[in-house]
Amino acid sequence: MTQNKPILGIILAGGQARRMGGGDKCLLPLGGRTLLQRSIDKATPQVDHLLLSANGNQLRFARSGLTVLPDEYPDFPGPLAGIHAGLSWLKSHRPESEWLVSFAADTPFFPPDLVERLYDAAQSAQATVAVASSEGRMHPIFALWHHSLLEPVSEALRGEHSPRLQDWVRAQNAVEVSFHNAGFDPFFNINHPQDLYNAEALLPLTD
Repeated sequence: MTQNKPILGIILAGGQARRMGGGDKCLLPLGGRTLLQRSIDKATPQVDHLLLSANGNQLRFARSGLTVLPDEYPDFPGPLAGIHAGLSWLKSHRPESEWLVSFAADTPFFPPDLVERLYDAAQSAQATVAVASSEGRMHPIFALWHHSLLEPVSEALRGEHSPRLQDWVRAQNAVEVSFHNAGFDPFFNINHPQDLYNAEALLPLTD
């Protein structure tokens, strides 16, 4: 929770992980904990309540203890559908909250002050989206979303082709917040089997 403002968090794990051969990439082990558990451990202190965006049988995530939200739109339209699910849940269950922050389930080293800095930037710029970046690259899954975006997100998903998340974020005039860390990219994500081995080598710098 940031500056006494209740902020809802959602971990996005609804993709199909094709580059890892399919399955639940977030349940792969890294240094004795799954990728998902590492994301939970990093995200929980930063938010008031944490959700999980995932499709399929919810029982496989039972150990997480999180409320699991499937996409409301068919055919895996992408991470924007996970944002929609989170904003919809916020409207129904936390109407007093204004903000949703999203995290990736395959990026285990994201910063412990991520939410605080995104929130401060959104307030300073009076923006409805604040998004993380590092090394000159935007990371649109790591972003803070104002509750007023529910209808614009719904409209985008109702279109014939769902927009790429980064394109949609840029169209909202999002404020970018740059993060740096000595020795590694805090938004290093695991897409291929080799990335998991590379992540093992980073553990001494992060744990």
